[in-house]
Amino acid sequence: MTPLFPASQLKILSGEDALTLYRFNTKVAKHYFCKHCGIYPFHQTRKDPQQWRVNIGCLEGVDPYTLEAGVADGASLSVLEDA
Repeated sequence: MTPLFPASQLKILSGEDALTLYRFNTKVAKHYFCKHCGIYPFHQTRKDPQQWRVNIGCLEGVDPYTLEAGVADGASLSVLEDA
């Protein structure tokens, strides 16, 4: 589960220097990963760049195992065709 939130609400309190940016496929969305452990904490969406998603497993005080979960099919989201 990765809840949406407005870009204006993203506040990185510490550790920003440990983040690295990766852009997949169309290079519109911005995916951030930890340079040290590889975890994905949040990303800017391709569909609406003003919206971001957060990895709830990275939020202090949130136990993701107590929440209802869904399944995302990332393979069906590809928008580029072979050249």
